[in-house]
Amino acid sequence: MQMLANHPIAMFVTAFFILWWAAYWGEKARLKRIGMEAEEREDLGMILGSTLTLLGLIIGFTFSMAISRYDQRKNYEEEEANAIGTEYVRADLLPADSAEKVRLLLREYAGERIKFYVLRWQRDLDPVNVRTAELQDQMWKAVLPATHTDRSAIDALVVSGMNDVINRQGYTQAAWWNRIPLAAWGLMWAIAVCCNLMIGYFVRPQRQHWLRLAVFPLIVAISFLLIADIDSPRYGIIKVKPQNLVSLQEGMK
Repeated sequence: MQMLANHPIAMFVTAFFILWWAAYWGEKARLKRIGMEAEEREDLGMILGSTLTLLGLIIGFTFSMAISRYDQRKNYEEEEANAIGTEYVRADLLPADSAEKVRLLLREYAGERIKFYVLRWQRDLDPVNVRTAELQDQMWKAVLPATHTDRSAIDALVVSGMNDVINRQGYTQAAWWNRIPLAAWGLMWAIAVCCNLMIGYFVRPQRQHWLRLAVFPLIVAISFLLIADIDSPRYGIIKVKPQNLVSLQEGMK
C-alpha cells in the first residue's frame, strides 16, 4: 500500500482494474440468480446509496488531509528560506572572518536545501542529507567562538538565528514524513471495493453494460490518483517547488 501511495500513476492503474474487477464479479454473482424481487432491489439500492455516501465522505476527508499536509510542506519551505535569509543578514554582526565563513556556509546550505526539494530518488538524496548535516555542524561551530569571547545580546541574536536555521530543516523533514495513514487508505479501498461489488450486482444487464461498470471505477481511481499525487512529496506531479529558496540563493549571489 505504501508503494502505491508513493507512486500516483501506479495507484490509478491498480485502483481502476481492481475496482472494475470487483464490479465484474458483482455482476457475475447476480447472473447466478434467476431474478431480483422489486423489494430486494429497493433495499439494495438504499444500502448502495448509503455506502456511496460514506465513500464520498471518506474520499473528501482524505483529500482534506492531503491538502493540509501539502500546505504544511509549502509553509515550511517559506519559513526555512526566511530563517536562512535572516541569518545571512545577521552574519554582519560577527567579526569579519567569522561573518564571511558563515555567509559561505549559508550559500552552500541553501543550495543543498534546494536539492532536497527537487530530487526524487533516495539514492540521490542520501548524499544531500549527509552534506546538510555536515554544513549544520560547521555553521553552528562557526558562530560559537563569538559567544565564548563576548556574550553580548548581539552574539546571542546570531546564535539564535542559526538555531532557527537548523530547526527549520528538522520541521521540514518532519512535514515530509507526515503522510496520510495507511489505515485511511485501507478504509477507502475496502469501501470502494464493496461499492463496486454492489454496483455490479445492482446494474441491469444491457448492451455494452460493461462500459457502464467501468465508469464508477474510473471516477474513484481518478480520486485516488489526485489524493496520492498531492500526498506524495517527491513522485507526484503536484510538488512543493523551492521558489523562496531559489530566490534567496539568487539574492545571496
